[in-house]
Amino acid sequence: MSILSQIFTWWNGQTLGTRVYTARNGQLVGEDEAGNRFYQSRDGKRRWVIYNGEAEASRVSPDWHGWLHHTFDDAPSSTPLPRKAWEKPHVPNMTGSAEAYRPPGSVLTAASRPRATGDYEAWQPE
Repeated sequence: MSILSQIFTWWNGQTLGTRVYTARNGQLVGEDEAGNRFYQSRDGKRRWVIYNGEAEASRVSPDWHGWLHHTFDDAPSSTPLPRKAWEKPHVPNMTGSAEAYRPPGSVLTAASRPRATGDYEAWQPE
């Protein structure tokens, strides 16, 4: 990342101020499968994430989210949460992207919409 983008943008990872604060006050706790890095202050009171790429909160998995919000004392890197057999892997919110869910009949799908049958009568104002 260039120095100019670190100075003037916050959505592409970390700003220059965050980098300096993290270097001076943060200690690395762990990294998730998406490459996001998690830090805490030396006294353990503050916790934060440096995103790998776009800063999008839904990219943080539930176990790291719980640690960031002080729901769990131990980080998932040291004490992973138990997984149930029915749990699906974490997927970030894809709204607004090419991978977003588009139900059948949506104007955004590539498939053609089935033709309307004769059971619909449009409302006409009087």
